[in-house]
Amino acid sequence: MDSASVFADIRRVFTLFRLTGYRLWSILLLLLLGSLPLNAYPLQVPLSVTEQVYVSAHPVVPVCVDPDWLPFEAIDKHQKHVGIIADLLALVGNKTGLQIQLHPTHSWDESLIASQSGQCLVLSALNQTPERDEWLIFTDPLLEDPNVLITREDHPFISDLASLTNKTIALQRGTAMAELFARDFTNLTMIDTDTEPEAMQMVSDGKADMTLRSLVVAAHTIKSAGWYNLKVSGQIPGYDNQLRIGVVKSEQTLRNILNRGIAAISEQERQQVMDRHLSLKVVSETITDYTFAYGLGILLLAVIGTSLFWMRRLKAVNKQLNITAQTDALTQLTNRHGLNLTLETDLERAQRYQHPLSVIMMDIDHFKQINDQYGHLAGDKVLVECSRLLKDNLRKSDIICRWGGEEFLVLCFETTQEQAALLAQLLLEKIRHHPFPDIGTITVSAGVAQALATDNAETLTQRADTMLYEAKHNGRDRVCVANIIPDKPATMEAAPS
Repeated sequence: MDSASVFADIRRVFTLFRLTGYRLWSILLLLLLGSLPLNAYPLQVPLSVTEQVYVSAHPVVPVCVDPDWLPFEAIDKHQKHVGIIADLLALVGNKTGLQIQLHPTHSWDESLIASQSGQCLVLSALNQTPERDEWLIFTDPLLEDPNVLITREDHPFISDLASLTNKTIALQRGTAMAELFARDFTNLTMIDTDTEPEAMQMVSDGKADMTLRSLVVAAHTIKSAGWYNLKVSGQIPGYDNQLRIGVVKSEQTLRNILNRGIAAISEQERQQVMDRHLSLKVVSETITDYTFAYGLGILLLAVIGTSLFWMRRLKAVNKQLNITAQTDALTQLTNRHGLNLTLETDLERAQRYQHPLSVIMMDIDHFKQINDQYGHLAGDKVLVECSRLLKDNLRKSDIICRWGGEEFLVLCFETTQEQAALLAQLLLEKIRHHPFPDIGTITVSAGVAQALATDNAETLTQRADTMLYEAKHNGRDRVCVANIIPDKPATMEAAPS
């Protein structure tokens, strides 16, 4: 008795006992199932009785694929499914007894439509998304692979995709990444393409700023298509490819069988598949000149070495970019952005432990006149020299930054406003008596404020800025101190020179 006839008998038995009302159906069903040839398939994984019945009842499982996604998968000129995914599916089929058969399509969009209409029970390899959950259930990952950002050579490395503005990204429509990026990165302008190579071509031609591709596919495509003006410019954590087999929701037993097959694929088998396709041109030829083979080996080592070098270089560049983003290019002091990264935390710590924290806001007097009379280059030299003087006369625990223009801010830890005022007076004295080349002497005004229990970073710096304005209003070249309970600001006159 073959499995298909047994399955038909089971249906007739159910109908018979439903009509006659007998309740001994469970006993007879077990007897019938016991007659199934459980060893009829040369399987490498054990299947339950239900799963074996399913395999017998479905001699062919139609699968839709991406017809143009090498080296992962494609449909060749002979209408055969080829690539990494094709070989992995073949392994799953061999281990489970499933006869997985290609349902040819001309594009990935057409494959999605065929799946939704029920023409194919399986989609070969795709990421799981909320939109696809509407009609599919998913297996465990068949293959995992990171996605990377691809740009032209002249584009800087990308460390924070969410911070970019006025940038375009080309992505193939209908893909998981297109769906996720449209949802998560509204700061980017999306350009839909029919295929991933079309997206790469748009970046190469300057019609899009970037695209996103699997690292394996990117390396294969850049070499095979000759896009040597493109490079890998970054990776986005959390957006890697978790390629799973998608199964229509009605076929839960099929999904369970596929999961058994995936789990049975050994790491050695998986690596053999990857090696076969990532060196496809080598294994498809008969190599008789071993010098050529050695050359290929050396080239591969060079590629690996270069990749490791650029990964380290990318890490170093990203570190340098962070430093540059927090440093004023002219004075080499911390800039306002750099100070703001820690100011709120420093303030909260001082308030929590009730330690004094004060701020000195300083501004070069009549700086516009210096620029107008001596030129902006001379003004830049004054800023650089003034920065050096301030930094050289501060304590090691103090932090100074260029707040903007000719303004400087000093953050004084464990310092009351009276102590900060004395420090500010010392700094004004040093600058007042320092000769600046081609200009002579200059003066600086300062405002001082101590952090209150109710302060945040904005209110603290605002009170120091208000005191700076008072110092300017009262004649410049002096220090004004904010009272703890605001009344009238205290002013420290400049000492006679």
